[in-house]
Amino acid sequence: MTYPADLPPAPSPGAILESALYADNLDAAAAFYGDVMGLPEVVRVEGRHIFFRVGAGILLVFDPAATVEGSSNPKLPVPPHGARGPGHLCFSATADELDQWRHRLQAAGHPIEADFQWPNGARSIYFRDPAGNSIEIAEPRLWFDEE
Repeated sequence: MTYPADLPPAPSPGAILESALYADNLDAAAAFYGDVMGLPEVVRVEGRHIFFRVGAGILLVFDPAATVEGSSNPKLPVPPHGARGPGHLCFSATADELDQWRHRLQAAGHPIEADFQWPNGARSIYFRDPAGNSIEIAEPRLWFDEE
C-alpha cells in the first residue's frame, strides 16, 4: 500500500505504553508473570484478561477466545482484536540481572532455550511462558547505546 505524501503531520510515538500477549490459561499466566517474573497485577477480568505493570508500561495478557468479540460495555468500545499462537516479548535487564534471571527461571521450571551475545555484544536469554510465548530478557544495549 502506498500512502499519500501529503498526510497531516503528527509526532512519532515516544514510547510503547502497553504490549499484549495471549494465553488460554489466565491462572497459569497470573502465576508466571506475578510469582515468577515479579510483576504487580494491575487489573483482572476473570476469563478475559490480566494486566501487569512493567516499569512505565503495561503488559496485557488476554485470553484469545475472549478478545475475538468486541467489548460489550458501550462506555469502553474496544474493538475485537487478538492473536493465535506464540508471541514474543522482551524485558530489559543488566548483565548481572540476566544471570539472576537464568537461575530463577530454571529453578521455577522454565528452561532457558538460548543464551547468547548479539554481534554488538549485548546478551539475551530466551525461554517460554506457560502459554508458549517466546520471552526474552536482554541488555538494553541490544538496541540503545550505553552512556
